[in-house]
Parts: sequence; C-alpha cells; structure tokens
Amino acid sequence: MINLAGKTAVVHGLANKRSIAWGIAQQLHAAGATLAICYQNERMKQEAQGLIDELPGAQGFQCDVSIDAEIHSTYANFKEKFGKIDILVHAIAYAPPEDLRGEFINTTREGFRTALEVSVFSLIAVSRAAAPLMSQGGSIITLTYYAAEKVVPNYNVMAIAKAGLECTVRYLAWNLGPKNIRVNAISAGPIKTLAARGVGALGEMMKAHADRAPLHRNVDQLEVGGAALFLASDLSSAVTGEVMYVDSGYNIMGF
Repeated sequence: MINLAGKTAVVHGLANKRSIAWGIAQQLHAAGATLAICYQNERMKQEAQGLIDELPGAQGFQCDVSIDAEIHSTYANFKEKFGKIDILVHAIAYAPPEDLRGEFINTTREGFRTALEVSVFSLIAVSRAAAPLMSQGGSIITLTYYAAEKVVPNYNVMAIAKAGLECTVRYLAWNLGPKNIRVNAISAGPIKTLAARGVGALGEMMKAHADRAPLHRNVDQLEVGGAALFLASDLSSAVTGEVMYVDSGYNIMGF
C-alpha cells in the first residue's frame, strides 16, 4: 500500500465531483497526503469546497492560473502554511466551446491563444511557482489525451494544446531533473468532466472508445487517480518525462 504521510500535495483544477482532479485528490488523501486543493474562482468555490470538506484535513484555495499575481500569492501562502510541496497536480484545460465544434480550419486566433495559455502555459507557471518549495524533490503530474497524437473529431484546438502540453512535460522533466523533480502526464480515456462537455459529440466518442478498447469500457476518475498515486509515490522514482495511458488500452489499437 502506498503511504504518502508527511507529503504535501497541491491539486489544481477541482470544479465538481466529475473532475479528474477530484478522483486524484481522493486517492492522494486515502494514502495520507496533506492536501491543498485549488479551484478557479469564487463562482466555483461553493461546489468545490463542499467536496474538499469531505476529505478531513484538506484545505481549499482559490487560484486562477491565468493571473500571475494570484499564482504568486497562492504559493506564498503555501510556503507559509506547509513549508514545502512534494506533489503538484495540474488538471486544468480549457478552450472556448465554439472552437471545439465545427471545422478545425475555422479555429479563431483568440480561441487558439486561450487554449494554449490556459491548458499549457499554466503548467509552466505553476511548476515555476512550486519548484522552489520542492526542496526535497517532488512529482509534477498533468493530464493529457490521445488526441495529442491522432485525430479525434471535434477535439480541434484542444488537441493542439495537449500536444504542446506533452512537449512541455518533456522540457520541464529535463529542466527540473537536476532538482530531483519528476514531471509526467497521464493520458486518460474520455470522461464526462466539465471541460470535456464542451467537446462536440462526447457521447459518441465515449461509445467508440468503449467499443474499441481491449477492456471494452471507459475509465473513471478514481482509476486515473490510482495512476496519479503511483506517479506521486517513490515507486515511480525513476519515471519522468513520460505519458502514462489510463484508457482501457484504447491507444494500442490500430483499427
């Protein structure tokens, strides 16, 4: 059994009970980690805080990763409260809904910028803030999707963002490796999260996934959380710069 007692984990991206961040938070909490769980804004606070309260000892924090000053103040708060950070989870992705439907060629300049800033640059920004607090090394984990590699209809500009995210994981792993900070991504199968609901034909995507995957089913948040627990622990001490698939085997199939 993995024991994370004495470890502090920061989890970004909690919106509601369907969030992958929620599945990860539950698994890290069950393993004994001290949790700092971040939600985007005041509007999301009520539902997020209700979930956080279900995990004794966990604390909630507002942190909009598109605002540098908010990242800075949040991590200054973490330094004061916790002293150090051992685990950082980045479960954040967004693109304007109108850019996740229709033809990819009609992607807007603003939609492209937003998707890359919120879904990719935010990983760099929070990693930069967290790294000085990872004085004893640490594990950074983000969430990607198979559309970074192959065409998934309607995923559109978010696929470009995920490809950029996976490349960012590799560069951060190289950059932070000398500090014994590992950086990895989990490529989860489609899950009905708040962000995923913006993707056109999500139901069809999930059905096709379950039909074709070797396990003939979709995955849930707790299964993704289990993979994150492994990556957060010393069992993965030599794993960095990688993409781990938690997708019932879908990615291995040719047709």
